[in-house]
Amino acid sequence: MKPLTTSRRLLLPTVSLALLLGACIQSTVREESPAASPLPPLDQGEEPYAAVAERVLPSVVNVTTNVYQASPTGQPEQGKGVGTGFIVRANGVVVTNCHVVQGASRITVSTSEDEPTRYDARVIGGDCEHDLAVLKLDAEGLTALAVGASADLRLGQQVVAIGYALALEGGPSVTTGIVSSLDRTIRVPDPQCTVCPNGVRTYSEVIQTDAAINHGNSGGPLVDMEGRVVGINSAGSENAENIGFAISIDSAKTAIDAAISDPLQATAYLGVSTRDVTADLAFQLGLPVDHGAYVLATLTNGPAAAAGIREGDVIVEVDGETIEAAADLGRVLDALKPGDEVDVQVIGSDGEERTISVELGTKPLPTEFLEP
Repeated sequence: MKPLTTSRRLLLPTVSLALLLGACIQSTVREESPAASPLPPLDQGEEPYAAVAERVLPSVVNVTTNVYQASPTGQPEQGKGVGTGFIVRANGVVVTNCHVVQGASRITVSTSEDEPTRYDARVIGGDCEHDLAVLKLDAEGLTALAVGASADLRLGQQVVAIGYALALEGGPSVTTGIVSSLDRTIRVPDPQCTVCPNGVRTYSEVIQTDAAINHGNSGGPLVDMEGRVVGINSAGSENAENIGFAISIDSAKTAIDAAISDPLQATAYLGVSTRDVTADLAFQLGLPVDHGAYVLATLTNGPAAAAGIREGDVIVEVDGETIEAAADLGRVLDALKPGDEVDVQVIGSDGEERTISVELGTKPLPTEFLEP
């Protein structure tokens, strides 16, 4: 069998990962699923695909992430990822793939209008082993996508896949096809998934389609001809045409509902990457102190950077609490809330002491919390 890839977020510069499936495709038993969301009949006219796209596009969003990666010298450098999601609640609940937001230091969601609205997003739940993440935006009045029932799909039924393929400008791409197969289970190695047993991610109750699913489509909706989401675009063949896979919406409903009813709570963050200041590090770098949290990097436009904390600064105190090491900084932040203002005392590499007022931001939760 030819190698497949998850329709991974598109990293700039692009980092692709071939995921070998081998003989790991097998049938599974379909379970009962809730009824599809009621929708008025769609007047498809002579252009049925255009009618479906018109109904669905307001609910499709672009998901971009800031991701710290190791440079060739071992120092952290910031990259950017691009994927797709879709709105399932008008108050800003968005579904996407876990691998789209995996390892992100910041998540931004943009609507699909000609002049998109952008929101900061955070992870509130999901199931990373099965490649599902649920995000929350601070928004109201959004257009939620109607949820269908993948159990009602039939072989040969027409479907439409929508997503931000290849991170191209100009809005989402629309591709069409049929349901080629149902109830697949696909196991693919993904060493970046820290919660996947033995580094293998499992896609259960998967829909196979010949609708094109490309890089950047990750997390976008697969919909029926009434515009109801029946799957979450996740994987496509790297070398073969007309083979794409989507997680069935029925298999995702439990995790989505759990995230909505019992969301993980927002925590405060400063937007810095730090390490312990030791006597050896102080000697190597010529630092004026031998304790504190050394700032390796700041998140672009993050709270620390916006307030004036710079790479190479040493954080020695936050709101009167002494910072002896990086762990102390985490402990102090854990007791604070997003929106709190704190006084951060830093010492620059030139020995200058500065006290900086910082309004703490909301930390996008890491994907490790999604371990079953």
